[in-house]
Amino acid sequence: MSPSHFRPLLRPRTFTGANGAFSAFKQPSSFHAFRRTYTTKRTPLSTTKTVVKSTIAITTLALFGYYSTDSRAAIHRYLVVPALRVIAPDAEDAHAFGLKALRVLWDFGLHPRDRLGIREEDEKEPFLETYVWNKRIINPIYISAGLDKNAEAVDALFALGPSIIEVGCVTPEPQTGNPRPRVFRLVADKALINRYGFNSLGSDYVARKLRERVLRYAADNGMTEQDVLDNLPASLYPGKLLAVQIGKNKSVSEDDIEGVKEAYISGVKSLGLYADVLVVNVSSPNTPGLRKLQSGNTLTELLSAVVAEAKKLEKKEKPRVIVKISPDESSKQQIEDITSAIKRSGVDGVVVANTTLRRPDTLVSPPHLVHEAGGLSGPELFDTMRDLVREYRRRLPRDKEIWASGGVSTGQDALDVLKEGAGVVGVYTAMIYGGVGTIGRMKEEIRDIVRTTIAKKTGDK
Repeated sequence: MSPSHFRPLLRPRTFTGANGAFSAFKQPSSFHAFRRTYTTKRTPLSTTKTVVKSTIAITTLALFGYYSTDSRAAIHRYLVVPALRVIAPDAEDAHAFGLKALRVLWDFGLHPRDRLGIREEDEKEPFLETYVWNKRIINPIYISAGLDKNAEAVDALFALGPSIIEVGCVTPEPQTGNPRPRVFRLVADKALINRYGFNSLGSDYVARKLRERVLRYAADNGMTEQDVLDNLPASLYPGKLLAVQIGKNKSVSEDDIEGVKEAYISGVKSLGLYADVLVVNVSSPNTPGLRKLQSGNTLTELLSAVVAEAKKLEKKEKPRVIVKISPDESSKQQIEDITSAIKRSGVDGVVVANTTLRRPDTLVSPPHLVHEAGGLSGPELFDTMRDLVREYRRRLPRDKEIWASGGVSTGQDALDVLKEGAGVVGVYTAMIYGGVGTIGRMKEEIRDIVRTTIAKKTGDK
């Protein structure tokens, strides 16, 4: 390579001065401009502008972070929910994505939370607290089973403001459930049809996830695992409960009552230590023959076996046992058989109710969606559920709790069902359409209605 290829940045140049000629360097104009630009002394005014701009940028980011992590922020309801429907046309994919996002955000402390408005622990305004089996819980709203089947995001869901989370349904062995697609949005009705068929990662997996929570808590607070199990609710939060719903595998025939009992007992053994409440699901419409287990003597025998096994668990306070029933078994004789089984078996209550196979004429979604096989959930189920709550409350003693689930989407809905005798009210489908702020808005509505009612009565006096 010739020397001409090497062009130095600074080229020599000769100058003539008073003391004779001397050599210097000619600086290229680009370098000179660069030096002039970056060696110019900053004025106090320019420094102040930079500080102000930086402060504004940081403050804006902080405020947006605070806003976006408030579960009731409009962005979650009016942007995130519609965007999920576009990004994931299959409702099951949207569900999985949303749950994973909650879990990841929780890990980084960026999760949505019920931050503003309600402060359940405020003793001056205990508008929301209630009691279940003489235990105080901070509000009457819970998340129904199905939203977190495998205990993947328990703490992130508790942060949204419910008093109870129901994990599951969990089967003894892993099973894939029914073929996809198996979840369908009826957007015009704000309803869902699902035919999951008890898809589950199995009781061992879920027990491991729940135990990890206990072990982390024990390590962080200098306790043993048994100390946590004996002295804290399974939720690990004061005034809150963790329920686990258990079912049987499809491979276990409903006609084999001993096999059925063993399946549910297996769930108690695996999961009972990590639950405040065990929910026995005998009413899913998507497992062939399961609803046969709701018949009188069979149901009594099954529930008695579950209650007996729960009492053997090695923890100070044994989990309560309740049974989840179908809204389609609504004749007087069917209700009588179920209430009789509840009384004779010693279970602590009933969940009213599961999804329905019926299709009300009031549905306005396209017929090809309305007639998909599976259980319907959403507002169209509300009236049926409320009537069943009233009937079960009339027939059951007061020590048997009633959990209402089906079509509840507003604070007024919740109050209406509580007035009929329910102890707590579950939501699921309402969260699919209303987003992570649904529970917070419902609680705020309940508080406002109660305040208004009290103020009116006081004014009338």
